[in-house]
Amino acid sequence: MSGLVLRLAGPLQSWGERSAFPLDRDTAPFPTRSAMIGMFAAAEGIPRHDSTALDCYTELEFTVRVDRPGIRLTDYHTVGGGRPKDQTAATSGGSNKGAAVITHRHYLADAVFVVAVTGRDTLVDRIAHTLHQPHWPPHLGRRSCVPDEPLLLRPRTPDAAAELLQHVPLSPDPARPLPQDRTVAVTFLWERPRLQHPDGADLITVQDMPRSFHPQGRRHDRRRLHRTVEHLPAELAVSPHTLHRQLIDYATKETAA
Repeated sequence: MSGLVLRLAGPLQSWGERSAFPLDRDTAPFPTRSAMIGMFAAAEGIPRHDSTALDCYTELEFTVRVDRPGIRLTDYHTVGGGRPKDQTAATSGGSNKGAAVITHRHYLADAVFVVAVTGRDTLVDRIAHTLHQPHWPPHLGRRSCVPDEPLLLRPRTPDAAAELLQHVPLSPDPARPLPQDRTVAVTFLWERPRLQHPDGADLITVQDMPRSFHPQGRRHDRRRLHRTVEHLPAELAVSPHTLHRQLIDYATKETAA
């Protein structure tokens, strides 16, 4: 078993959890398991209707570090309207009344997450390779949400979760108070309970375990996450002026090793 480390950052992210094509398109406050697996499947060129191809990702374990939760933003979005029916976009249900389709789309602006992905060596290597040369480009929940570089910080590491705790540079967050001692408090989301927090973890339930991405039959199961606050070494918190250089240094150091 090994892992890889991803950094999910960009002007906008949107991690829909409860909505497929409603008038109000939500976002979870962190990257969902469904979106992460969808990113890997898209990079491999797996079509949406091939549900059996998702089975290989079931073993993956995700750990999310919330560097910056971002600011919630709602986009008042319209499509079509004011034209004949045959020139107006159809809704997801197939109807076309000629009127504008109005939706409210929710995003996280200026958010940053670092994700550890753990699995079998062969699967981790395959995911890393396809993210370097994707069939369909990765995005942060929606196609319009383009990720910053570097996306893949480490293609292979023995303990990806430990990298989040000890080594990956921490993006600045104006809402985070300056450390009064040698540590910085950062929120984490774990799929397994942390032994260091037997009583201090918050349990949350999300419906983001993908069973099918088929456009006419999307199915997701529920899973539980353990939310903790970890105290990271203060030296991981870097200046915004040097962040990109330190991320590149961190990413290339492993490659050269």
